[in-house]
Order: sequence, then structure tokens, then C-alpha cells
Amino acid sequence: MMGAKTVQAAFTAGLLVFMAAFFYNGAVTAPQAGAGEVVVEIKKGDSLKTVTDRLKQAGVISNAFLFDVEARLSRAGSRLRAGEYLFRRDGSIRDVVRTLLEGKCYLRQVTVPEGLSIRQIGESLEKMEITTAAQFRKACADMETLKKFNIPSHTAEGYLFPDTYGFSRDTPATDVAQVMIRRFFTKVKEALPADIAGDPEKLHEIVTMASIVEKETGAGKERKLIAGVFHNRLAMKMPLQSDPTVIYALPDFGGDIRKKDMTFDSPYNTYKYRGLPPGPIASPGLAALEAALRPERTDYLYFVSMNNGEHYFSKNLDDHNKAVRRYQLAGNRSKK
Repeated sequence: MMGAKTVQAAFTAGLLVFMAAFFYNGAVTAPQAGAGEVVVEIKKGDSLKTVTDRLKQAGVISNAFLFDVEARLSRAGSRLRAGEYLFRRDGSIRDVVRTLLEGKCYLRQVTVPEGLSIRQIGESLEKMEITTAAQFRKACADMETLKKFNIPSHTAEGYLFPDTYGFSRDTPATDVAQVMIRRFFTKVKEALPADIAGDPEKLHEIVTMASIVEKETGAGKERKLIAGVFHNRLAMKMPLQSDPTVIYALPDFGGDIRKKDMTFDSPYNTYKYRGLPPGPIASPGLAALEAALRPERTDYLYFVSMNNGEHYFSKNLDDHNKAVRRYQLAGNRSKK
């Protein structure tokens, strides 16, 4: 049998262990004294000490020793995943370790508005340090990706859905492009008839028309009218004469379209070539896709900017020329 002193010693030791565990748990679960949020990057190959020092310097943890103990107990040190992590400065040490264990890297939010081209989207991604513009353009022209999604073109232009996305820093460009393309087809299947959404060639025509409509106007009420003008022109075998298609083809657009630009030889130049261009010129939204699919029935064949975000529509060339003189007195050339 155990003696009284042995029992007392065991009890005391157990009590000390319990108290140590109690106080330790309280220390690692207590909120830190900082405020706000901060992003901390963990690089590939960083040691636990390096991460600890970086977190301490960023004000994420106040006690490096406690963090080191908690990280070792949870084996976080051997499971560190490179990337950027978002921490609250008033979170607990255990919260910090849990964030690292989950490996959920901070996602940089990038918004792709309607009407952007692959080039413009790539520039936005590069500014956010998600991927480079050059890598993104290359990924959007990757034949395996185009084949995977049944895109009948040499590029994914028009198939990058306008939306807000979250990507971690240095995400592979192919992953970024495929996320946007996948979002496009998910949305299209919800919004367009199955016989259109499921037919690559029919869908390509709709997306091409929608992209032109998207670039021509920012006024929602005009989209179907403008689509109607273009459908009328196509039916009459008139050239579309869309400035945005010309601009898209120009290798170096300075911001002001010039008369000589209208002669630039490209299949996207709808002043020079009749019919739709070979593919989209930007990313259209659902409203523009709807307009391209169901244009307003009208006799209009022309429209010109009224310099207020809207357009004046005409049924014949004489009326159109009058509108041009009326609304383009400052020397701006008409849209059509």
C-alpha cells in the first residue's frame, strides 16, 4: 500500500499539473492585446522559429514562447503551408495556430466588371500579385483548356465571367482562367436555353454579339435596342461598323480612334468585313447575353452617342447624319 506521504506527493503533483494546464489553456486562449487585421506571408521552407518571429513582429502574437509550445503540441511546425494568411491581432494564440493548421490562405479579392478583355483582366490580376498578365493571356489561349470547355476559338475571350473572385497570391494562371471559365458556363446554363448553352457554335455567336453590345453601351435599357440594330444590319448584310471591334484589333490603341484605324486589316474590323467578328471582344454580363439572344424588334439601323451615356437611334442614313451633326459637334465621330 502507498504511504500517506506518497499519496500526498502524487496529489500535489497532479494538482500542479492540473493548475499548469489550466493556466496554460487560459494563456493560449486569451485574446491578444492588438487591434485590426494583418496579412502575414509564410514562405516555402520557413522554419517554425522564422514563422514565430514574423508573427511576433507583425503583432499577431505577444508571447513567442507560448506560441512555440502550442505550435509544437499541435504539430503545426511540421505542417506549415506556404502562402499568405489573414490574422486578427486580437485573436488568441490558439486561433493563430488553428489558422496555420487549416492552411486556408488569404484570398485576394479581384472584381472583373462587365466589358473587360483578357488583356485588361490580366493587368488587374498582375496588380493584385495573383499572376502575371503574360501568364494569364497564355493560359487563356491554352488549347487543352479550350478543348476541355468546348470553346470553339483560339482564346477564352468572352468566356471569363464578370464577377468577384478570391485567389491566393501566385495562383497558377491556368487555375485562375479555368475558375472564371467554369463560372461562365455555370451562369450561362442557368440563364440561357439548353439548346443554346449546350451548343458551342450557337453559344459562340451569342457571346460574340453580347460582347459587342456590352462594349457599345453602359445603359441597361439600350442593350436590346443596340442588339436589334446589329441583328438588322446582319440580316441586310450591312457591315456592323462597331468601333469597339476595331479598337480590339488595334495593336496599340492610344485612346482616340482615328479615321485611318477604320482601314486596319483585321477580321475584327467590322467596318472592313461584314458579319460578326471571329469571336468575342470582351466579357459580357448576363444582361448583354440576354440582349444578344432576344434583341428588340425595331427598324433602327443606326445609333450615335448623345454624350450623356445614351444613344440616339435612327432608321435611315439621312436621320442618322442629322443626329451626328447634332450630337457630335465637338468633333467626336459617330458610333455607327
